[in-house]
Amino acid sequence: MKIITLVEDTCGNENCKHEHGLSIYIETKKHKLLVDTGATDAFFYNAKQLGVDLTSVDTVILSHGHYDHAGGIMAFAELNSHAAIYMQRTAANDYYHADRYIGIDKRIAELTNVRMLDGDYQIDDELFLFTNITGRKYFAKSNLLLSKRVNNEQVQDQFEHEQCLVITQGSERTLISGCAHNGILNILDRYRELFDQDPRMVISGFHMMKKGDYTQEEIDIICETAKKLCETDIVFYTGHCTGDRAMKLMEPYLKDKLVPIHSGMLLYDHNGNRI
Repeated sequence: MKIITLVEDTCGNENCKHEHGLSIYIETKKHKLLVDTGATDAFFYNAKQLGVDLTSVDTVILSHGHYDHAGGIMAFAELNSHAAIYMQRTAANDYYHADRYIGIDKRIAELTNVRMLDGDYQIDDELFLFTNITGRKYFAKSNLLLSKRVNNEQVQDQFEHEQCLVITQGSERTLISGCAHNGILNILDRYRELFDQDPRMVISGFHMMKKGDYTQEEIDIICETAKKLCETDIVFYTGHCTGDRAMKLMEPYLKDKLVPIHSGMLLYDHNGNRI
């Protein structure tokens, strides 16, 4: 595979833009795909800078229904109208961070190439999407600020709109999540239910970022999560909503199993060599 972080919160290439958002470009044996499109059309600019031809993309995966992952979809659709866009039906609902609307552009759901899903979905022998992540081990406290509107009332978001992508290449699998709102350990538990083993690598935000100081409980959750992840042989590529402070707390446990991602960063080349 070839994997490029088109957009992330931090700069990894002086020729590329960065923003609070996430977009990943991936080439497999059969596909050229995007996982999310960031908060704006910045991924568009970066793709040009990095020599990525967005007109050749055949598949787009929207990881969940938040603007910082779907903000570039309408711009992409104007350029490329043939790529199938896969999203959970619930991703089109209304989502909030406290009182601030953070849902997606409603026009996205009206695009003719959108494939609305209701749960797990097998695209083909390379690409599989899963949901139904119900565990709550080491659940990020920042999730408590996120809500959805139901019958004109805002209620706690349970993140049923979050879907994870599994890419199979030969005997190896890669797991990709946008923000892991459901918790990376709970996502891995669900993955193991489906595949009975661990993926080779995971690319995901961990949703541990916080503007203010961490409470001791939050620090404990981050460190305990790192300890559990360290028990695996998985390499974790993370950024976006993970946050620098959480990364520093996790590094002593995970060491070289934890790799930060940045805008304009090539993760794996065509031969599968780690950069």
